[in-house]
Amino acid sequence: MKELLIIAHGSRRASSNEEVVQLVSKVAQEENPGVDNVALAFLEFAEPTIETALEGCLQRGAEEVVVLPYFLSAGNHVVKDIPHEVSKVQDKWPDKTITILPHLGASGAMPALLAQSS
Repeated sequence: MKELLIIAHGSRRASSNEEVVQLVSKVAQEENPGVDNVALAFLEFAEPTIETALEGCLQRGAEEVVVLPYFLSAGNHVVKDIPHEVSKVQDKWPDKTITILPHLGASGAMPALLAQSS
């Protein structure tokens, strides 16, 4: 079993967090070849935390979790904080595979998406 875990920053504004919840729900409704479940975690200010969400994925039976940082640039959260949180869980589950994908802003689809917005 393979799960996709989308990690967002999190906000003190509940409505901002709800926007991400709704987006992840829509992603889960899309056809996701090779992915059995789509989950969400927040780095700060909201629940579930990265550790809680990753543990949930693995406890549900995921052999592999693919982590997608929902961030536009490779700042400290992407480069240091998310890998640190992921490594804490990986240490507890050494027989499972957890892969961190490039952050959303690094997606090759981003330039076309931005160009469509203008």
